[in-house]
Amino acid sequence: MDLFLQYVGLGVTSVFMGADGALQSLPALMVLVGVLVGILIGAVPGMSGPFAMAIALPILVSIFGYGNDALYPVLGCLLGIMKGATVGGAVPAILFKTPGTPDAFLTTLDGYPMARKGQGRKAIQTAHFASVMGDNFSDIVLFIAAPAIAVAVERILGLPEKSALIILSLCFMAAVVGRAPLKGLIGGLLGMFVSLVGSTMSGNGPRLTFGIPELGNGLPLTSAVLGVLVISEVLISIEEMHDARKVDAPPPTRPEMGPRLTWAERARMLPGILRSATIGTVIGALPGIGTTTAATLSYDTAKRRSKTPEAFGQGTPDGVVATEAANSAVSGANLIPVMSLGIPGNFAAVFIILAVETIGDFSFGPQVFQFTPIQEIEGFDTILNTNLVMAFGMFTMMVMANLFNWTLGGVLMGFLGHLVRIPKELMLPVILSVSLTAAYVQDGGYLGLLTAGAFALIGYALRRLRISILPFVIGFLLAPTLEGLVRGAFTASGGDALFLFKSPIAVGMLACSAFLLVRMVRQARGA
Repeated sequence: MDLFLQYVGLGVTSVFMGADGALQSLPALMVLVGVLVGILIGAVPGMSGPFAMAIALPILVSIFGYGNDALYPVLGCLLGIMKGATVGGAVPAILFKTPGTPDAFLTTLDGYPMARKGQGRKAIQTAHFASVMGDNFSDIVLFIAAPAIAVAVERILGLPEKSALIILSLCFMAAVVGRAPLKGLIGGLLGMFVSLVGSTMSGNGPRLTFGIPELGNGLPLTSAVLGVLVISEVLISIEEMHDARKVDAPPPTRPEMGPRLTWAERARMLPGILRSATIGTVIGALPGIGTTTAATLSYDTAKRRSKTPEAFGQGTPDGVVATEAANSAVSGANLIPVMSLGIPGNFAAVFIILAVETIGDFSFGPQVFQFTPIQEIEGFDTILNTNLVMAFGMFTMMVMANLFNWTLGGVLMGFLGHLVRIPKELMLPVILSVSLTAAYVQDGGYLGLLTAGAFALIGYALRRLRISILPFVIGFLLAPTLEGLVRGAFTASGGDALFLFKSPIAVGMLACSAFLLVRMVRQARGA
């Protein structure tokens, strides 16, 4: 227990003290900036937290550079954006029935009717209260669960079991993402295949580089993700704008805001918030399921348990509570598999992993939470697990982001209604320019631009074929890890080709993977 508290204390102080022992406020400032940007971005229809994180990451790297000293400011800003966007997305959903983020779609069912009744202020404050409470709940679970899972995995699972775990995670994600699981599996396999470009891990030379020396180190990660996630979405939006019929609709008008939410009303919401946050946390801890499933399940559960189910959809605060608490709880819970296993569960987690892999000497996984004793040498503390200190520093910045959401978030949400008026004709050129500039600056000039362009076309094709982007991105990121684990396990087994079948745990995971594959094929045939 003393060792645990020592690492917690070192993690907290590492955020506020530099390597030279001097006080620093930059990480806290970047968390604040991230929260404010996230709330603003979330309030703009068509934008989302991962969208903003994709654009912000290369910009932050160009400002702060590389190394562990740059990791806290960059991570702080990304965490702030992730948390702020889930809060801001409710504002246009409530006032104009235009969700700022996909997470807030179900909030329109009761938030917009409340605004039409003249209770817009109460609806926004309900969404803010439920969202931040749900986020805090999932963060507490993350702080407890991530170290516990990581320690258990490190003690129980070896290289074969970890390899089988990644295979199971990819199959599970393909099975639950989107309406066509088999298409999700194809997307994941395509992402894994594309990640093979570069040099082999055995050092035997280039692989799939087509004689292009610049590809010897692999495809630039940041540019690839920018292309497949952001630029492809811009292409889709431009096409939809071109195909849409021109309708002279009047601009949305801001409804009457009405009374404030009282503290007595907040107290009555707590049981519903706890139930919805629990659902969101459980769903969020499973890779690939996402906020929409959590919000839908939470809304349905709240409606069935309500004494007045007929009020849902007509403007009841309980409906807003159910959706906002659940989708915000997903954000913290999604980091449980990231920090404990190194497996991202959604797009926001992807950019957190990208940040730590491209900037500092830090990587997620079970090895992070090894409580190695701290040795004192000549009066100075020598920390033998700096990853653990950074993990607790990350937890500290998440708490700071929650505090900013509690205080400034509620104030800012009341002034965001006018952002829905920003036309896409102005937003899309700005987003495209910033994305291409970030790809050029971050990833070596023209190689970054060409990679972003190629992956934009891949993302566009996947979207048009209605193949989920998430399995493609996760497969692209996890394939090198899986290859390294398989190579290591193969070598450790003395070259045994059946090494995956020598462990009962690995066999069980592979059996679950096979079951999911059979289920996906049967669903595809029955469709």
